[in-house]
Amino acid sequence: MRLHTANDVRMKVRRLREGHGYIMTVEIISVGTEILLGNIVNTNAAYLAEKCAAIGLSCYYQEVVGDNEERLTGILQTALARADVVLLSGGLGPTQDDLTKETAAKVLGRELYLHEPSKAAIADFFRKRGTEITENNWKQAMVPEGCIVVDNPNGTAPGIIMEDKGRHVLLMPGPPDELIPMFENAMIPYLNSLQPGIIYSQTVKVCGVGESKVEAMVEDLIREQSNPTIATYAKTGEVHLRVTARAADEKEAKKLVKPYVKELKGRFGNHVYTTQEEVTLEKAVIDLLLANHLTVGTVESCTGGLLAARLINVPGVSEVFKTGYITYSNKSKRKLLGIKKTMLEKYGAVSPQIAKEMAKGAALFGKADVTVGITGVAGPDGGSEEKPVGLVYIACNVCGRINVKECHFSGNRMKIRESSVSSALSLMRESILAYYSEVTFGKKS
Repeated sequence: MRLHTANDVRMKVRRLREGHGYIMTVEIISVGTEILLGNIVNTNAAYLAEKCAAIGLSCYYQEVVGDNEERLTGILQTALARADVVLLSGGLGPTQDDLTKETAAKVLGRELYLHEPSKAAIADFFRKRGTEITENNWKQAMVPEGCIVVDNPNGTAPGIIMEDKGRHVLLMPGPPDELIPMFENAMIPYLNSLQPGIIYSQTVKVCGVGESKVEAMVEDLIREQSNPTIATYAKTGEVHLRVTARAADEKEAKKLVKPYVKELKGRFGNHVYTTQEEVTLEKAVIDLLLANHLTVGTVESCTGGLLAARLINVPGVSEVFKTGYITYSNKSKRKLLGIKKTMLEKYGAVSPQIAKEMAKGAALFGKADVTVGITGVAGPDGGSEEKPVGLVYIACNVCGRINVKECHFSGNRMKIRESSVSSALSLMRESILAYYSEVTFGKKS
């Protein structure tokens, strides 16, 4: 027996939100046996959780469940009992083990029907690619009664939104290149429409300062926060601080956020490389090179080209990037960079002296204004008591002025290499800023 109509529940929830600052809760369910088995990494959950936090939804639970109707039913029923919004990703494909849509429809008491626009979109998808449609693909055009169907221009499974007794169930395809644009373009606007007022966030991105120090420097702000709030997110080689405000409109929210962003910029100074969400550390470095009409070259040993790859990911990099060397062996360091054999024998390939010579060699032979040399022990073998795994030296040359940084990283081989690249980008930015600071104040000889 239903004690309240869906409209009654919605009105009650709306009064709670408006009168007591109610914050909607969200639960994330990732569907797929391949996730449980560790065959793929569940990046969708991390993405959805971060995006939900940015729009003011509180996430208390996340689950992963295999392609099993009984277990998915139990998890979905539990989620509906404790969350306002349930996000499900995966299990919308054409095969028999894709059960998410069918299970969610059963839990909410909905029948499936053939959605003709989705059928047409699927047919068009296959036609454009010149591939044959198999009969089971039409399964993806079946949708629950009374749902909102969300177009999926990047795949064949449409997204689905179901509303029931004040609860909201959102179904999305599993592939990230389908889920992410669907969530950005359709699901976020829908979720924003459910909340009173708006949520506005701005991110302050910091490099060259460790996570623990960043947290200590903003501890007082976090302790006293109410609206806006500040949250820290540790990334490889950098820390992001997200300032989020809730207000009646975007203008008021931005007004609340602005003084906090100004305060953070004042506390961290030149360590703040951007306050724009879309700007990466490598883009900030490329923008700095472009602004100062500088060219760049890289020479890498333990990172094996990862630094060059990150720089080349930035549109417009062709204007500044000259040459990237991978000098993994001592022979290549001698042949390509002109490093003397006696220096390699005296100091060893992993040393501040050789990192410096690598940067100098890249400048000489690559004809670049800014050059970076990276050498280290990435492991898991090759370390010693004197030079342990994780020891990395990075040298940055800016127009003849060279800085060398000694780093000690932990983790597996890939983690050490990625940390080295992030530190190299940070050192590049720091060295360029320091060089032009000296020029400005007349200190450069």
